[in-house]
Amino acid sequence: MSFVLNEEEQMLRDSARSFLSETASVAALRKLRDENNPEGFSRDLWASIGEMGWCGILVEEAFGGVDMGVSAAGFILQEMGKELTSSPFLSTSVLAATALRVAGTEAQKSAWLPKIAEGKAVIGFAVDERARHNPDAINTVAAKDGNGLRLNGTKRFVANGAGADVLIVVAKTEDGAPCLVMVDPKADGVSATPRRTLDSQVPADFTFKDVKLDGDALMNGADDTGKAIAHVLDVGRACLAAESLGVAERAFDITIDYIKGREQFGVPIASFQGLQHRSAHLLSEIELARSIVLKALRTLDETPSQAPIWAAAAKAKATAVSRLATSEGIQMHGGVGMTDEYDIGLYYKRAQAAGEFLGDDAWGAGQVAKLSGY
Repeated sequence: MSFVLNEEEQMLRDSARSFLSETASVAALRKLRDENNPEGFSRDLWASIGEMGWCGILVEEAFGGVDMGVSAAGFILQEMGKELTSSPFLSTSVLAATALRVAGTEAQKSAWLPKIAEGKAVIGFAVDERARHNPDAINTVAAKDGNGLRLNGTKRFVANGAGADVLIVVAKTEDGAPCLVMVDPKADGVSATPRRTLDSQVPADFTFKDVKLDGDALMNGADDTGKAIAHVLDVGRACLAAESLGVAERAFDITIDYIKGREQFGVPIASFQGLQHRSAHLLSEIELARSIVLKALRTLDETPSQAPIWAAAAKAKATAVSRLATSEGIQMHGGVGMTDEYDIGLYYKRAQAAGEFLGDDAWGAGQVAKLSGY
């Protein structure tokens, strides 16, 4: 496995860095927040990301995508993390695109993958039903109802749920087998409650009460739907870990720039040994996180059967490091770090929220121990 980016990956990373810094920076997030945007993201930006070709990063060429692999998706999200870019990229181009790819029928793929690739669809992936991530705790039931299905249950904190055109819902059949169904969020019996989170995102809670679904709503294109769902979540965790890594990297850069310019007793506070030690520790932790995130992304592309442990480890490490980098950043900024004027607080909020989605560091560490046999 190579820890060095190839030429194509470097070009992708550089183009993402340039585009996002100009069009989807922290200033854009502040604007969405201050305008109280009901969806939490810009439709115009999403269309522009589609024009860049990134929306189809995990979509096969036959459906209009570029199919560059999970590593490429992770590199884009890493740059998004640096800019705190608010977009449906993770929910739609990573989670939903992967779910359709591994479990969708040909009709479902033909209907939705081209829309994803063009940036013309927003899809929510609805898995969690409790306050904390637990993909094994699924009580939503898709029961047979004539030639179709009847869906009952609840889902919490569905990423980009407030602006979703369709939902991919993790449920179970009457006999307890895992299944995936596609649901129109405006269908009869579906109710949505938007939740504006501390990082200015707008996920939504959903309640499904006797929602009638056609038989073609069932995603039955996989031999083993349970394994397909697990793979989707592994891809999501590794890519979200890449975003958290980007959050940590930029928080570190912001902090170093600040302490180099902030003077006390006539000298930059960066010259204080205590802050140098803390900065060195942060840098080493970020380097460790970078290595394990890249390992997880590469493993998903090259040997996906080995990916579960690495995806969990990457999510755990990147969550812990992003939270450490942002909290240390606030500490080193001093009192002003708590004010809205300084961006470090926004990075802290994103680190906290992203850390909870798809499993926090404690959950990830538990999974690593379980998969390791300890």
